[in-house]
Formats: sequence, structure tokens, C-alpha cells
Amino acid sequence: MRVPLEWLYEYCRPDLDTQVLAEGLAMTGTEVERVERHGVDALENFVVGRVIEAGRHPDADRLSVCLVDIGTDTPSQIVCGAPNVEQGQTVAVAKPGAVMGDGTKLGKARLRGVESDGMILAADELEIDTEHVGIMVLEENGLRPGMPLQEVLPIATDVLVVEVTPNRPDCLGIYGIAREVHAATQTPLQPPPWSQDPGSEGEIEDRITIAVECPRELCPRFTARVFEDVKLGPSPPWLKARLMAAGQRPISNVVDITNYVMLLTGQPLHAFDCDRIAGARLTVRTARPGEQVQTLDGQTRTLDEQMVLIADADGPTSIAGVMGGARSEVEPDTTRVLLEVANWDGANIHRTSLRLGLRSEASTRFEKQLQPEQALEAQAVATRLMIELCGARLVPGTIDIGGPGPAPRTIRLRDARVNSLLGAPIDRERSQRILGALEFATAQAQDGLDVTVPSFRRADVTREADLIEEVARLDGLQRLPATLPSRHGACGRLTDKQQLRRRAADALTAQGLHEIVGWSFVAPELSERLRIADRPAVELENPMSAEQAQLRTTLLGSLLDVARRNLARGADTVRLFEAGAVYLPSADGGLPDEPYTVAALTIGSVRPPSWRDPQPRVADFFAAKGVLGGLLDTLRIPWSVESQTTPEPFLHPGRAAAILIDGDRKVGWLGEVHPQVAARWDLRGTVAAFEIDFDAAAGAAIATPLYEDVTSFPEVREDLAVIVGEQVSAARVLSVVREAGAPLLEHAEVFDVYRDPERVGEGNVSLALRLSYRASDRTLTDEDVAPVRERIVAALGELGGELRG
Repeated sequence: MRVPLEWLYEYCRPDLDTQVLAEGLAMTGTEVERVERHGVDALENFVVGRVIEAGRHPDADRLSVCLVDIGTDTPSQIVCGAPNVEQGQTVAVAKPGAVMGDGTKLGKARLRGVESDGMILAADELEIDTEHVGIMVLEENGLRPGMPLQEVLPIATDVLVVEVTPNRPDCLGIYGIAREVHAATQTPLQPPPWSQDPGSEGEIEDRITIAVECPRELCPRFTARVFEDVKLGPSPPWLKARLMAAGQRPISNVVDITNYVMLLTGQPLHAFDCDRIAGARLTVRTARPGEQVQTLDGQTRTLDEQMVLIADADGPTSIAGVMGGARSEVEPDTTRVLLEVANWDGANIHRTSLRLGLRSEASTRFEKQLQPEQALEAQAVATRLMIELCGARLVPGTIDIGGPGPAPRTIRLRDARVNSLLGAPIDRERSQRILGALEFATAQAQDGLDVTVPSFRRADVTREADLIEEVARLDGLQRLPATLPSRHGACGRLTDKQQLRRRAADALTAQGLHEIVGWSFVAPELSERLRIADRPAVELENPMSAEQAQLRTTLLGSLLDVARRNLARGADTVRLFEAGAVYLPSADGGLPDEPYTVAALTIGSVRPPSWRDPQPRVADFFAAKGVLGGLLDTLRIPWSVESQTTPEPFLHPGRAAAILIDGDRKVGWLGEVHPQVAARWDLRGTVAAFEIDFDAAAGAAIATPLYEDVTSFPEVREDLAVIVGEQVSAARVLSVVREAGAPLLEHAEVFDVYRDPERVGEGNVSLALRLSYRASDRTLTDEDVAPVRERIVAALGELGGELRG
């Protein structure tokens, strides 16, 4: 929201620099994004002038040479190109040295051979309008030549660009911000602009009929007033200037009044041409499926049965709380106006706005849930302006359906609770002054204050803690001392699961990987790029964009995105990991499953080149397996990998494996990314990665390791070469060997693989095994090892293996 200080100062004018004021508001919870400047600069060079003479330029038919009295001893000669300049006009003049809104500095000029000592200004040149239709002629009203123009018109002002939080719709109006400034700075606050209402209560006779047929919760209040003898025309310059500074384009006095009142009070309004309301009757109802309405932006919108509209005898005229309709808008020949100010259900307006893809200043306010009392406040301000600026005659009476909101809530604010929650003593009188400045009514109670919440804070302040927050933010959160909260036996230790997750991140970081954090929302195209389009995914009903319409089912996508970004910027080695939830549709159609997952990816050299090995070792399947082993071994999780005949679709066939725990329970995948998948991310070379369901794997972690004494007895080593079929995995061979060799077999590993159809047979492979035997109570002999070796050979025979001679 844009807050012009010139407008704000009408209600509360603190003696503070603009930046200091912005910082003060930010420190009390009203976030000021930035401060902008609207209008012109070097204001001493903008004055009121009076045209003494206006004649044709001798060498240009469209230019006039004017003598203008600007309060100096001699009049200034100004060449003007406006067609409406005439003798006797009171005008706005910019002298040489004036700085225009676009930063242009004015100087003396010579136009077609005639000197021009300044400029007679049009409204758009002062940034108080958008149209250039000639010079701006000022009303006399006691103006004298040479008077500073800033005393006549708001031609320059600082503007606070405020970020209003959803719980504070009362700050979506200039007066609401003024109230905050008053409370933060103790500067006097002027009475609200709606304190005097020229309107009256009671029914409007024989002019218009209103019926609210939708449920009461969708339209808590609907008010309307009728004005006759309305003279439509341009708004006065001061009103245009304020609208422009606040980001609104002036249109006509009636429309400008509705925008002006909305910006001032925070309550949107809508003006109907009474004579264009078919049947002189408006009905508030929910739309019928497929019903259409043409809105003020010229678009035809199709509604559904949950949307609320306002209709006359010929059909819909506007979408409630979002945008008016073209059929009943105010036109230049309008003389009778119905001013509608209503209160709508915020959630319904928010849904309607999103479904239609139509956001407006009105919907932005209504969706934050305005209160019913604000409707008549806006009516009071608008009524006064309609009478003053449009010469309108108010028809006696006000249509008011629904009335005010619920009775005010009174909350006990206990001194002890304030001090306990804030960790510092706050005087009761100080709390009372702060709440009073925010228009909370207070009364003394035995242990504190009884506080009555004003209607405009009804949805925001509902409990004692909310009142304490109001006191704290205005008293100064930065002044509160740093104190520890009351613990009551609470423990600050991490859970076992949290400790494992942190140890996992530490283990991967220790191996040189960098952690990333990716989006949980992904584009539907990601599954196609990963070749998993047939995998079910959780679809978002209301995505922020088409690129974020699903919840991720794997972390690989974000790892590939970050890898591409780094490689494109000159990195030659990328080692990344991510830890977070993935989202899998539940079998029963309920909330999705959210397993905590850890994934890693590596591209480039694993070991840099050296004089001994000039070729760098490039990351591959075994490099990723090494990272996985470093992770799971650190966490004491027994694991193994097993090659897959049908690996994940995004992995390279023959270079992929399943990650197993508890012998045969799959908890993840490991492998090299398929080259065609990697190419879709513009990645060249080998991309190795793994992903593991960390919650499932963590359940197998050895929480309390058992340590054994280091034996002083030597080991007995021997090597075996066994021939097995290609379909038998090395992991299966080692598992059989370890099981058969227990308990004397201490270690077993594969140290060589040999293939030769002539020597080991077609479809076979020779695995060289290195075995180590050890006993904890003696030195082993050949006689001790021989039966163990026989058991191992026999077990290998069951796999179809035989010793190679």
C-alpha cells in the first residue's frame, strides 16, 4: 500500500524525518518496504501565476507568447503550446531551476526565436493527472501571483510503500496508518473522517429495492445510499493529486470519490448508475453454474455456484467484492447514483478472485476480512464528498441490511501475565496508554485491565496474548531484555531421529558435499524429464504457478537443477546433497506420506590429477557408492547394494543398484543417471547419484555399539578364485561366504574380476576373494581353517560356483 505523507499528515503529523518515521513504523510492526518521492522537486521554483497577455507566436501558429505575473517586479515571458491558455487565467508556473517529476531541470529556453522564461503547467506535468489536455487553470479563491504552489496543491510528497500483513486490514487505509503513527509517536490524532455523517437512517422511499438472498455469512452487511442531481465531471486537483500519489488513476469525480474513500478508510465502495439498474432492484445472491458477467475491464467472466454476485432484473451487474460490471457503471450522462458499501466473507472473496484470476484493490482488502461497521464509516465520508464535489442531493434514508457485527469482546489483561510473557515489567498505566492510543477501551480491574476490542481489530485480537503483543510492539520490542523462558522441566536435547539427521548432514559435508535446499513444489514436466510420468504424484488444487503444480516425489530433480546452474557458471566439479521430505500419495486417499529422504549427486573429478596419476578420476557408480558407504557406516547402519535388472527409469541400465538394509529390504537406489536424462539438463559426462529413505534406514541404525577387545592373535589370510554365473552378484557371493565362514571368518572382499569365455566359460565370471580368519583366544592353524574353508566351498557350490584351479 502507498501512503502519501501529505495525506497522512492531515490526520497525524509527527515532527520526524521521513526515514525516522519509516523506521519507527517498521519497529512497531508496520513494515515499510521503501520510501519513494512523488511529484516535483525544487519547490521554491513552482509558483502561482496570472496571465496578463496571451498572443500568437510570430513564427508558430500553435504556440502562444504570454506575459505572466509571478509576483516579481516585472512579468515573465513564457511561450506556451496549450490551446486553452487565455488572458486573465490563474495558472501554475514553473520557473527556471524547477525539477520536474522525471528529473528534468527546467532552464531558460528559446522557442522558434522567442525567449521563454519558465513553463505554464498542465496537470500531468505536476503528476496530479495522467492526461495532457491543456494547461491547468486554478480557481481564484484568494490566490495571488507569486504564492508558492505547494500551498495551493499537493505537488510533492514522500510516499511510504507499506507491506500490510494479512491480519491487519485496518492498516489498508490512510487513517488506519495514521492511528499507528499516533500510537508509535504520541503525536495527536485528528478525529476520524467519518465522525460526522451528513446522511440519515431509515428506508429510502420508492427509489431502489435491495434483497440479500445469499447466506448471511457470505454478506454480513449491505448498505446503500441514493444521490440525485449528480454533476459528473473531473475531480478537483487536490483529490487527483492524492489519488496519483497513492497509485490510482483519476477518472471522474464519482469514481474518484469511491477510490479516495477506499484508500482513506480501507473499505471499498461501488457506484451504480441508478437509471441503468433494471427493475430498480438489486439482488445479492450466489451465481448459477456457468453464469457470466462482463466486468469493468471489458472481460466476460464465467462464474460458479460458490461465487457471490449482485444482479438486477436483467442479470448479473457485478462480482461481489471483486469488480463491478460494465452494464451499470457510471457514465458521463449519469445524474442518479446508488452508492453501495457492503461487507463480504473474506475467504469467499479470496477464492473467487483466485478462480477468476482477477485481483483488484477491492478484493485485496475484502479477502483480509473487513468488519461490518466499516461500511457506514465509508458511507459517511463518501456522502460528504458527493455533496461537496458533485453537487449531489442525498435522498433521505440508508438501506442497511445486516447491521453491525457482534458485540465487542472484553478481555482481561493481567499485569502478572504481561510481565511473565515479556520477561520485563510493564507498568499498568503504560499498557493503558498504549491500548488507548490504538482505540482499545480500558477499565481498571483488580489484577490488571479489562480491555474492550474495537470492531476493526475484532478478527485479530481475540485473547490475552494478542493484547500483550500490542503492548510489546508499541513499547518497543528492541527494549525487552534477553531472558530465558520458564522451562518447567523442559528438555532441550535432540531426539534420536534429529541427532541421526544431523549426523547424516555432517557425514556428507565431511566428504566434501555441499548441501542445497530445493523447492517442494515442482512442475509436472519434471516427471516426464525423469521418465517417471506414470508415477503417481500429489497435485495441488491451488498452485502458485503452473511450474509448481505438483509436490516432488524425488530429490533428484532439484539436485540436477542446481548442478546445471553451477556447471553453467564455470564449475567443473559438483558434489551436492539434499535432505528433506518427498510426498507420495497415500493408498487410502488421505494425506500424502512424507518420508524424510537424503540424496546426493556428484559430477566431475573425484580425485584431482597429480604427477603420479596425470588423469583425474571421474565420478562414477563406485564414487557414489563410496559416498553412500561413508554416510551409512558413520551412522552404523548395516547395508548392502544389489544390482537391478529393472532399475529406476532415470538410471543407466547396468550401472544401477538397489540399496538394502536388513538383508533384503530396499530403502533407496544408487547409480549413474541415464545419459538421455542428464542431457535434458545439459549435463555432459557421468552423473552419479543416490537417494535413500532415511527414516526407513535409520530404524536399522545401531544405537548403542558393542565394542570388542582388540585381539593380540594374528590373522590367517588366503585368497580364493571362484567361478560363478554372470547372473550371480558379488554381494550374494560375499553374503554366502560370510555366513558359511562364521565365526572364524573375520573379513571377506572381492579384489579382482576376470572374464574369459575360453578359460572360465561363456556367461561366467571369476571372482577373486580375499579372506581373513582370526580367533580371539588363540593363534589359528591350518587344521582350524581347513573345515571353515570346506564349508565356504560347499556353500559356493550351492550357488553354482566352483573353485578355479
